[in-house]
Amino acid sequence: MKSGAPARSYVMTKRAQSAAATAERILDAAAGEFEDGTPIVGITLEAVAARAGVSVQTVLRRFGDKDGLFAASAERQAARVAAERDPAVAGDLAGAVVNLAGHYERDGRLALRLLAEESSSPFMAAVTGAGRAFHRSWCERVFAPFLDGLEGAGRRRRLAQIVAVCDVYVWKLLRLDAGLSPQAYREALLELLEPLTRRP
Repeated sequence: MKSGAPARSYVMTKRAQSAAATAERILDAAAGEFEDGTPIVGITLEAVAARAGVSVQTVLRRFGDKDGLFAASAERQAARVAAERDPAVAGDLAGAVVNLAGHYERDGRLALRLLAEESSSPFMAAVTGAGRAFHRSWCERVFAPFLDGLEGAGRRRRLAQIVAVCDVYVWKLLRLDAGLSPQAYREALLELLEPLTRRP
């Protein structure tokens, strides 16, 4: 008599895959609502569910409540950012610029939207605070070889300068406000960073 275990395992795997796909669709819907211009306080579970093609009960069953949905969305976005920026190699200035510029081309406008809402949303303030911490740690890691030999206040000042030059607001000023092309932005960023990466 043949065992039904393989068949049950297959069914469970398909169900898990279907549940994961549904969760991703819901997270995509929540992100889409925000990216379309709806303030986070105005995003409803009903709108997210309708956009994802599921019921509100399905959203609640998967994420618990609106806070749980937003937390999961923020965690997914943070993981994507880390996956995009972590490949940057310490000490490779040109590579770091390409990495950072590519990230901002994909997510810079979203980051600006998040920052615009941080003063009115404790949740968003926590998200942007985590983003700032990640950005600083990325700069400290990637530019570590250029910080060698600096200590104390001098090192803190140089790192702060690098963090500022690499900030999304500088990307906004150069790319969106000044209208530089992606290539021109990369060139401008290199010109700003090169004096800061001369070894002491």
